[in-house]
Amino acid sequence: MGNIDDSGISEYSIVRLNKDNLADIAKLHAEVYSVAPPYNYFHKKYDTAFAKVENVGFLAYDKDHRPAAYYGVMPCFIQFGDKIILTAQSGDTMTHPKHRGKGLIVKLSNITFDLCKELGIQLLFGFPNQEFYPIMIRHLGWKETEKLIRFEIPVRISLKRFLFKPSQKKRETVLQKLLLPENGIRNSVITDGFGGVCKDEAFFNYKTFSKTYVLKTSCAEIWVKINNQLVIGDIKVVKNDPQTFFSEVKTLAREIGVDKITFQVSPGCFLHDFFAAHYKPIPSFPVLLKDFGSGVPIEKIKFTFSDIDIF
Repeated sequence: MGNIDDSGISEYSIVRLNKDNLADIAKLHAEVYSVAPPYNYFHKKYDTAFAKVENVGFLAYDKDHRPAAYYGVMPCFIQFGDKIILTAQSGDTMTHPKHRGKGLIVKLSNITFDLCKELGIQLLFGFPNQEFYPIMIRHLGWKETEKLIRFEIPVRISLKRFLFKPSQKKRETVLQKLLLPENGIRNSVITDGFGGVCKDEAFFNYKTFSKTYVLKTSCAEIWVKINNQLVIGDIKVVKNDPQTFFSEVKTLAREIGVDKITFQVSPGCFLHDFFAAHYKPIPSFPVLLKDFGSGVPIEKIKFTFSDIDIF
């Protein structure tokens, strides 16, 4: 990729994210992906008051004041040992198809980085798609530290169960038997001695912008999201018995009518080894970080799928 031509940026107006223009992110998302997000999704997702910093991003508008591009970050904290730093996750990078190739994302990213420094955000992390990855590496100074590892567990279910999936009410009945009164699980990578996203009650309450469940099996507590798969975000293993663990999560998947379980985690973590001993590791999202002087060794920061904003 050569130099980005930003000569046309002057025709756009750039506005910092605020509560009044959050709806414009939803409009842009619907036009870029042809799917409307759930009602008030972005209002909840960008309500990061728990981190004392909100609305860290910028929208570009065309001459008719229609949203053309967006870049922003979601503040949170990372813990490494006794040190807790203000950080943020990069996400929801979007440019309308009519406005691509004009350097808008590079411009919006750089002014967002300046804002981050003003607000005391010391570190950014992200899991970019194939389109944004080369821009982050070549033009914006991000560093790739690793790739998340994905595990896929196939689940055999009957043809009848596959064709006639349980209703949501039936699923909820199954889940209620295992449900814990929690909104999340403390970060397993921190327990392993790595740096990771600091997850406390304030973070869990924020994370409820997406529907998830914390379930208890005989040997673990698992934080899951359910769509056409059983997606595991993180796990607290209380009994190191992989055979029983995998048997129980497969049984759960069958009862709610899904035929695949997925989990993603950084290499080097206990949960990576726990899964890799039984299932094939598949390289997945690249992990990129941008350090503004945090003093934390970024190669020691690890993630699970529960850290990604789509969980």
